[in-house]
Amino acid sequence: MSFFNLISTGGLTLAASLAVSTAAFAASPTPAAPAAPAPAAPTGSDRITNPVAEFAGIDKITGRIITFDVYIDETVQFGALQVTPRVCYSRPQTEEPRTDSFVEVDEITLDRKIRRIFTGWMFAESPGLNAVEHAVYDVWLKECKQKSDVPAPDATKADATKADASKPAATKPAAAKPKPSASPDVEQSAPVEPDATDAN
Repeated sequence: MSFFNLISTGGLTLAASLAVSTAAFAASPTPAAPAAPAPAAPTGSDRITNPVAEFAGIDKITGRIITFDVYIDETVQFGALQVTPRVCYSRPQTEEPRTDSFVEVDEITLDRKIRRIFTGWMFAESPGLNAVEHAVYDVWLKECKQKSDVPAPDATKADATKADASKPAATKPAAAKPKPSASPDVEQSAPVEPDATDAN
């Protein structure tokens, strides 16, 4: 055998063994790669639910722009419009700002009827996208907030309830002292003791 034949035979043997080992490697089960954590859902988990929606409105006749806060599920009147936000979502400070609110807007007509003129989402970053455009008034969402200087409607109701609850307690008649029967027009006076110096 010549040197050249030996090298070519060895090369063929090497190529054959590489082919066999490659086929064996491909047929063997691959070890499971460590599971990558699933990316967080982009919607829902990172949004913040806020109790207050801040709106801006313009009166086209006077040209005045007014900013007003409305609590969720509270109705506030702006001119002839009644604005009721149902939800108000924002994003954390670390993310791109996206503030949106689902709002219902009713118009009080001249014949004192209420007519729904808008139901839908308003976006603070795109105020012209879904703003309420009325012949006299325009309303759009400015932002969602966690608190407001305006007292909450529940706090006002709770204060009124506490005041009402304290009134009946103070005006209840005492149950221990039975009142003597008397006509309603006659005022009762304190009982008078008989005079001990009675002359007979």
